[in-house]
Amino acid sequence: MNVELAKCAGFCFGVKRAVDTVQEQLKTGKTIYTYGPIVHNEEVVRELEAQGVRVLNSKEELLALEAGENTAVVIRAHGVPKEICDILEQKGIECVDATCPFVKRIHRIVEEGSRNGNQVFIAGNPGHPEVEGIRGWCHGEAKVVETLEEAQELSFDDKKQGILVAQTTFNYNKFDNLVEIFHDRGYNGTVVNTICNATEERQRAARELAKKADVMIVIGGKHSSNTRKLYEICSSECAGTYYIQTLDDLRLVLPTTVRLVGITAGASTPNKLIEEVQNYVRINF
Repeated sequence: MNVELAKCAGFCFGVKRAVDTVQEQLKTGKTIYTYGPIVHNEEVVRELEAQGVRVLNSKEELLALEAGENTAVVIRAHGVPKEICDILEQKGIECVDATCPFVKRIHRIVEEGSRNGNQVFIAGNPGHPEVEGIRGWCHGEAKVVETLEEAQELSFDDKKQGILVAQTTFNYNKFDNLVEIFHDRGYNGTVVNTICNATEERQRAARELAKKADVMIVIGGKHSSNTRKLYEICSSECAGTYYIQTLDDLRLVLPTTVRLVGITAGASTPNKLIEEVQNYVRINF
């Protein structure tokens, strides 16, 4: 039996940058907070909390925070609404922005476009922190579209230009389908594919591996949007797909006919977790 890791798996650039930023801030001796979990991986967040990092889970908790020379708030990789940045500035609290640069680019696109009177559409999960952050940089309302059915129900304001962007971890094929529906319904605005290249590569690599694997293991946080999408993609190609957060979650029973076990991981999954799963499967099966 062979164990194969997908060509693109684990920490992406934006996640690594955010985690490294928090580690660097810890060296300053300040009290470090993050606004929301720095990334969507509970193991990573727990490790940082053990080092003294505190998580602000809401705007109310931020408003209650007292400013101090030895206090800093790190903005998570997913980004935040502009309102949160304004509160930090008004309270005089040091803000360290670890927003993924690819997400920041979307903020600039929607802020400028909506300021010029354009109608903003976001392909993404409306409850995801990244999407909430993007909406928070729009002047006026932005419409979030997650499903093909929702796209079919949309109406467009002929008096306004439109801008369509995507959550950086949105399913690449699904975005293409949404764009097609938009055009079929008469949309003549701008389409900006803001899906991160790493997301596209990760999804493609997972699909290619799942097609030939007898069993697929997808590793990532239970709240991780990009990991859930990897699971959906792998499940569509391989019936024996498992979604786990840590090695403790793996309940694997492999028949002797299994020739290839494939492994992939979300963008917030540390390499050591991936290695633990790889080694376990190799040694025990």
